[in-house]
Amino acid sequence: MNNAYIVDACRTPRGIGKVGKGALAHLHPSYLGSTVLAALAQRNDLNTAEVDDIIWGTSSQTGKQGGDLGRMAALNAGYDIRSSGVTLDRFCGSGITTVSLAAAQVMSGMEDLVIAGGTEMMSYHGQIADPAKPPMIDSGNLDLRAMHPQSQQGVCADAIATLEGIDRDAVDDLALVSQARAARAIAEGRFDKSLIVVRNPDGTLALDHEEFPRPETTKAGLSELKTVFSMVRDVPVDEAGTTYGALIQQKYPEITEFNHIHHAGNSSGVVDGAAALLLASEAYMKKKRYDASRTDSGHSQHGRLPHAHAQCSRARRREGFDESGSEQRRY
Repeated sequence: MNNAYIVDACRTPRGIGKVGKGALAHLHPSYLGSTVLAALAQRNDLNTAEVDDIIWGTSSQTGKQGGDLGRMAALNAGYDIRSSGVTLDRFCGSGITTVSLAAAQVMSGMEDLVIAGGTEMMSYHGQIADPAKPPMIDSGNLDLRAMHPQSQQGVCADAIATLEGIDRDAVDDLALVSQARAARAIAEGRFDKSLIVVRNPDGTLALDHEEFPRPETTKAGLSELKTVFSMVRDVPVDEAGTTYGALIQQKYPEITEFNHIHHAGNSSGVVDGAAALLLASEAYMKKKRYDASRTDSGHSQHGRLPHAHAQCSRARRREGFDESGSEQRRY
């Protein structure tokens, strides 16, 4: 089996994912994607006609985020029209899946130069949401819902906390550690090599620093925040009045009372951003005299309980090693 090498990686700073607050929220998703593709081409003196494929990850592929965003971003970045592009959706695992597929293409010998990456404009989700229609991951497929009732992700997270006895204090402690680690990494310049400056189409500055981390976070401040998903739990999702909470209780009737522990300070961030990696074969590396890091030797995916989908990443980290002793990354 051939080796796949990571030649370069870059990303935008994370902008706050709210219109009127975030510095990237006014940009078109495919334009934001084009900024990292253009940076890869410039930083590595790429002949973009040699890029075999661009594999892009984007969730919520509708409206501005629809229409094969990866291909549109490449064209917007000035890539040769022969550089093809495809866009996939594996929800929160979309971006890392593109890296797996790009590496597999190179390792199989089918392609020599592939770009993996993704774009997500969470500010756009709020713009297109219908307040009168609660979002459902099953897209209104009632037959599927009867088989696998899938609730809102934050309510799922609180359900897992309830089932596994995780308290708010522990989650707040983790959030505080995460903010401290982010502040330290930024202060030490650990992201300087990968971060790019985002400019507006007219050339003016859009964003050149991380907007989302909050280094001033304290345990006392976190303790004052109100839980969020306690308000979402009782939102009806159908004409019968079935709520997000009731969907979970259909599978877990032992949950008679939810332990709501998640709030804005310990939940995943609502951000806008894009990132891309350049992967190449050993032959292409020698041809261009690139320096790089080799990717891991194996990767795989598997699903978990759809009615508790917040559990996926936690469960996958428990996976071990393959028969050869090489660590497998579970996405």
